[in-house]
Amino acid sequence: MANPYQPLIPARVCFDAAGIPMSEQYGDIYHARSGALAQAEHVFLRGNRLPARWRGRSEFTVAETGFGLGHNFLALWRAWRDDPHRPRRLHVVSFEAHPFSRCDLARVILPGMPPALRGLADLLLAAWPALLPGLHRLEFESGALTLTLAFGPVEKLARQVEAGVDAYFLDGFAPRKNPQMWSPFLFGQLVRMARRGATAATWCCAAQVRRDLGDAGFLVAKEPGFAGKREMTVATLRPHLGRGVQGPGGADPVVIVGGGLAGAGIAHSLALRGHAVTVLDPVFAQGLGASHKGHRAAALTPLLSRDDDPRARLTRAGAQRALQRWQTLPEAARPLRCGTVELAVCESQALESQATLRHLSFPADWVSWLDPRQASDKAGFPAAHGGIHFTDGQLARPEALIEALLSHPEIRCVAARAARLTPAAGGRWQVDDASGEPVAVAAQVVLANAAQAKDLLPAGLLPAGLPGLDAMRALAGQVSYFSSEAARGFDARAIVGGDGYWLPAVEGVCIGGSTYVPEAAKCEVSLRGHQAVIDKLSELLNVSAGRLHGWLDEANGWAGWRAVTIGRLPLIGPLAAAPGLWLACAYGSRGLTWSALAGDIIAARLNQEPLPLERDLLRAIAPR
Repeated sequence: MANPYQPLIPARVCFDAAGIPMSEQYGDIYHARSGALAQAEHVFLRGNRLPARWRGRSEFTVAETGFGLGHNFLALWRAWRDDPHRPRRLHVVSFEAHPFSRCDLARVILPGMPPALRGLADLLLAAWPALLPGLHRLEFESGALTLTLAFGPVEKLARQVEAGVDAYFLDGFAPRKNPQMWSPFLFGQLVRMARRGATAATWCCAAQVRRDLGDAGFLVAKEPGFAGKREMTVATLRPHLGRGVQGPGGADPVVIVGGGLAGAGIAHSLALRGHAVTVLDPVFAQGLGASHKGHRAAALTPLLSRDDDPRARLTRAGAQRALQRWQTLPEAARPLRCGTVELAVCESQALESQATLRHLSFPADWVSWLDPRQASDKAGFPAAHGGIHFTDGQLARPEALIEALLSHPEIRCVAARAARLTPAAGGRWQVDDASGEPVAVAAQVVLANAAQAKDLLPAGLLPAGLPGLDAMRALAGQVSYFSSEAARGFDARAIVGGDGYWLPAVEGVCIGGSTYVPEAAKCEVSLRGHQAVIDKLSELLNVSAGRLHGWLDEANGWAGWRAVTIGRLPLIGPLAAAPGLWLACAYGSRGLTWSALAGDIIAARLNQEPLPLERDLLRAIAPR
């Protein structure tokens, strides 16, 4: 395996004899004895000629090779906030192999934090993520400031980050104690991400570091060091290297085809960044959330695999994005973070699940094992073998959620069926309705209409060999509704999962699911579907099918289509052969999981932001 799974090893609180925070792993202090914030301003801000270099820019990106205690980020944040000529958006990418937990980070940084930065530090701590490997996107200042944390070994994650970087803070521990942070490989990755004119600065002035920076593509110089250190290193990317720099232009209009969870998540993410968005779907004639009309509730739950495979990593990223993106919505639309219990059906499965948790070493505040008593308390009925508890399991009400996402003032919803897509003048795309009349024109068009997406693509425009798109098919599915008597008998405090699922009661109604029907001629609630759901629930809840039938509301439930393709991964990203066309489909039964994540992936690409997902995962979901 090219990249075997590596558990994340958190940092521990430790101080040297002078009371300076230090790393047990590397035997080195986190900052100079003269002060972390003073060091950040002298070495990293002045060394990169900030804030002068970001003026006149619409956005600016900084990458840091060691987040440490966050002082550099806080100093940068304050400098950006205090500058009346700052760029509209500031993005920061920071690598950290051994992050602190929120509690430990607070213990270390808050006691000495000056009042001018205490408010920013509190905001950082409030947003601090669970200690899970991979990328974590945090947002501040209404999204104008983003922090993408890369948790894990820098030699692994440097090649996984996709960003256009203007300035580097090289702030690893000393080269002799942490050589991975100063390697030619890492410097090569920095050049890969660098924009034209990118700069770098570091307190380190070791000759080998300067030589390796020069060999990688930087012009290297020395400047006076900090707090008695004679010299430090500054560098500028050679003129012939680097990515293009974004000008001061605005956000382009975007057309989205499809008004379900996929389209709504993308429209919302784009609108938050100032794009004027037009969403096309005939279902809007019945209301903004009508694609899920009558769908009382659904579950959003991560999953685990022993090797932390792409699907597990994607569901984890999707759940984290949904939590951050949707918790500010109005209460009726806001998902409930009630947690999920995935019950073990036998003792051997329980033992296997516990072994997986030990191997992954994920933090207990994100996922943990519940013994039978604890699992029963969450599930609301006896759970003989215990289960896995996901703290971030979320109960969503899809109709209200979609309506809230599409109600942003920058979004225009049009009740029209897209029937044809053709190239138009000026590198744009025209969308026609069934009568051949144009309903929208834009340079960027996102097809988020599930299995119908491939039918809109112009014939002959795309190359052959897109097996994922060709294999995409529709599956019908149903959930069933049960009476308030069922809620009293099985009063779940969390989502209960296994082969099927049972949701906490919503307005006195319990929801159980679900079915998967390939080759279905139509999609509707049926007695046959109810029976299939009851068969699953009977085993999951350990209750007779007859009792469940007694609670069933036969006239009620919800049915909808799912689009799936090879590997059960979504197809999200640009179509390289057709500039301006994007796909966001094949979400399967994880429409809630992929919705906010896909929106931020596409919005980040369009706005030249650091991407919120690793490059190997972006390749895994790229239209293929």
